Amino acid sequence: SRYLLSQNFPNPFNPITAIKYELPELSDVSLYIYDIRGRQIKSWSIEEQPAGGYLLFWNGDNEAGKQVATGVYFAHIQSGDFSQVIKMVYLK
Repeated sequence: SRYLLSQNFPNPFNPITAIKYELPELSDVSLYIYDIRGRQIKSWSIEEQPAGGYLLFWNGDNEAGKQVATGVYFAHIQSGDFSQVIKMVYLK
């Protein structure tokens, strides 16, 4: 019944983590992963996703398919006027 980005699990993670989000209505969704310096390293765009709960899995890779370094990362969801960020820790 509302937009929500939950904390990823497991956190810290290796080799994969699940990012859970909820949509109250049909929505376009963008999810971005940023490193500690604020550089975007991965993104997903989903058009017209129906209302409901979803899991998006991230295996610690960047847009080029290479593994990122151990460290702190941020997941940012954007859907309409809704925007939220969570902090994640990747351990090799």
